Amino acid sequence: MRKPASSAFASEPMTFSSFPGRGLYVITDGPRPDLLDAVEQALKGGARLVQYRDKTREPARRSLEARALLALCRKYAAPLIINDDIALARATGADGVHLGEADGSIVNAREVLGPRAIIGVSCYDSLERAQQAALQGASYIAFGAFYASPTKPLARRASVDLLRHSATWGIPRVAIGGITPDNGSSLVAAGADYLAVISAVFATPDIRAAAQHFTQLFSSDRAVSP
Repeated sequence: MRKPASSAFASEPMTFSSFPGRGLYVITDGPRPDLLDAVEQALKGGARLVQYRDKTREPARRSLEARALLALCRKYAAPLIINDDIALARATGADGVHLGEADGSIVNAREVLGPRAIIGVSCYDSLERAQQAALQGASYIAFGAFYASPTKPLARRASVDLLRHSATWGIPRVAIGGITPDNGSSLVAAGADYLAVISAVFATPDIRAAAQHFTQLFSSDRAVSP
């Protein structure tokens, strides 16, 4: 596993070595009857991180699903991150939370979830927001959308230069937004530590195979310069 150079932007106490290596970061997208099986197929295909993302207002079902996913992720030694919901992350014992612009502060999340929680932050197309997130103790930063996203068609578009400019910060960087096996290799070559994917894995007829295709992009012989 690659270790980051020391930097003022490195977050503590989470370190890059706390993460399960570079690779595919899968994100669920709302209710589906085969949620557990779909996520397990992604994990069998090599997914390294799982994010539970469900924007519905069904707290009982969401709690049950998050707990079931956590047990599944433990089986595969993959962290489970909860999208947006700090309270749900705490209640279920998940490994961390992912925060957008309106989802609360890193400081509050750290106080609630503890010093070793994984706290990811969406930085969109802003290098300044990413710098602030790193300085405030984020465990990873996420840039995107790099390509047109079926999940968020109106999302701000990010430049691959964000990955290059943040290369020496010593914090894991996630690329998200419309990523496919065809366009993902250029992001890996530019420095993305993780490719975060929803539709290109979970909307396919063979989830395990789709995940394997992304996993293969992190082999040095598959990454190509953009």
